[in-house]
Amino acid sequence: MHCECALFGFPVIWTMRLVMQAEEVVGEARERRARTMGARERWVIVALAALYCMAAIAIALLVPSERDVSAWVVIGLVLGHAAVSRVRFEFVGGYVVPEQLLVVPLMLLGPLNLVPILIAVAGCLAVVPDFARGSWSRDRWLSPMADSWSYVPPVLVLAALAPGEALLSEVPAYLLALAAQLGTDFAYTWIHNRLLTRVPVAEIARGFAGAARVELILSPVAFVATLVAVKEPVVLLFVFAPLVWMLDNFSKERWARYAAALELNRAYRGTVMLLSDVLEHEDEYTADHSRSVVDLVNAVADELEIDPEARQELEFAAMLHDVGKISIPKEILHKPAALTDPEFEIIKHHTIEGQFMLDRVGGLLGRVGEVVRSCHERWDGTGYPDGLAGETIPLPSRIVFACDAYNAMTTDRPYRQAMSRDAAVAELVSNNGAQFDPKIVSALITVVEHGGPAAVTSIEGVRAVLAGAPV
Repeated sequence: MHCECALFGFPVIWTMRLVMQAEEVVGEARERRARTMGARERWVIVALAALYCMAAIAIALLVPSERDVSAWVVIGLVLGHAAVSRVRFEFVGGYVVPEQLLVVPLMLLGPLNLVPILIAVAGCLAVVPDFARGSWSRDRWLSPMADSWSYVPPVLVLAALAPGEALLSEVPAYLLALAAQLGTDFAYTWIHNRLLTRVPVAEIARGFAGAARVELILSPVAFVATLVAVKEPVVLLFVFAPLVWMLDNFSKERWARYAAALELNRAYRGTVMLLSDVLEHEDEYTADHSRSVVDLVNAVADELEIDPEARQELEFAAMLHDVGKISIPKEILHKPAALTDPEFEIIKHHTIEGQFMLDRVGGLLGRVGEVVRSCHERWDGTGYPDGLAGETIPLPSRIVFACDAYNAMTTDRPYRQAMSRDAAVAELVSNNGAQFDPKIVSALITVVEHGGPAAVTSIEGVRAVLAGAPV
């Protein structure tokens, strides 16, 4: 298992935080592996690899080996392990490979004292094609050794409890060795990520759980094949070759799906960037207002602990909630006085126009369009365009509506001065449960009383984030 730090080098806290979906994180991990390591990462990898080498050498010198195994079998196991390590299933915390298929035979058939060295050699052989293609930076050649720590404790467990050939009666010792492997793997993953990233422990645990399931499923298969291979090692070739071939095909399909999802996500970002540019060209106030609303929405979403998977849709909606105003006549949009009733009726159509524009893009932005349509619905049902009320209004729309209203109240307009913060908060409170969702008002007031959002996003910052660049 390789639970590498997929987010190293990527800004986890942005001025404007467009939350990354799983495919975006995986895409960043691919790009990171191709980049030269930063100084901190390099020192961490060098230190972990050096410590691993010392541990492997100590085990080779101090742990006796009671197994008589052919050199050809050892070479075959190492090459097989290298081949299996090329089959990678990516997830948020890194990637998992079905190497347990060859780790178990290597642990139970190979010379026990040399297993850590052999695994490190196999890991280095596995990444040679990556170096040749340029998908891994050349300075990452120590990474396979640094990532092999999880195999040291199980070797020590086996050396103490079951150093001989594979036997069915030794299953309790083998289970203890597997537990030691998984426990060390999680500890290594957590330490590695804490040293190099700010990936939350819960996110690491979720990714690790999926990877651990793969190892738990494959270990019994590998163990049964190993019991048979004690007498006829060639059995491993006939058992594992078709299985690895099948897993390799699944891995390539998953890789292709991530690539397609990444391309689609870039298209969405490009569309949002284009619409933001058009909105700024048409009406600078609306563009500035939208960016301020994004910052408020982010802060309120933090307060409400909005699910990360819903955050990108929410932030796109905040950025584009007024995009339909592009279709509103400029003489109405830029009128220096209060609008007449007929003019306000025209303005009210901007939510429908916004949804229509985003529906034409479809996909994620089509869902954002549904949120945009409801961004002026009121909790008591007196809003527009559909008169929705209460929980029937999408939660992202309720958040954007409250943040939009607060920002509008505290911004100077040609026909009125901005309200003070206290006056705007009082207005929110007076309309709590009428115009606004009470829990949204509570969260927004908490944000405001703590000084508001951390920063107001510049248009350059928005463009950089949408383009996938650090801000």
